[in-house]
Amino acid sequence: EVQLQASGGGLVRPGGSLRLACVASGFAFDDYAIGWFRQAPGKEREEVSCIVNYDGSTYYADSVKGRFTISSDNAKNTVYLQMSSLKPEDTAVYYCASGDSWPDMSYWGKGTLVTVSS
Repeated sequence: EVQLQASGGGLVRPGGSLRLACVASGFAFDDYAIGWFRQAPGKEREEVSCIVNYDGSTYYADSVKGRFTISSDNAKNTVYLQMSSLKPEDTAVYYCASGDSWPDMSYWGKGTLVTVSS
């Protein structure tokens, strides 16, 4: 059974940092792309970042470039999203997902809420 477990969300002040983690199981971690999406209240889901484990390539939405960094620990089947210089507009539920190619993900985990507020 494919499982993706996201964690690390919370409340942070503007300018602060958080690190999200996505622990994957039930599939060949090294052979897939794993990424993060987010959905803010009243808005559509949007792509945030992705890492393609089989070739190491990464993707970032323009809104997070230079502030977010995605990385993968293949030994732990875990993908991390380091978020820095957080802004109120980063407030959303963040979801991790996996699939053959970005952004067409096949499997989704439950989200983790990130709230950026003073």
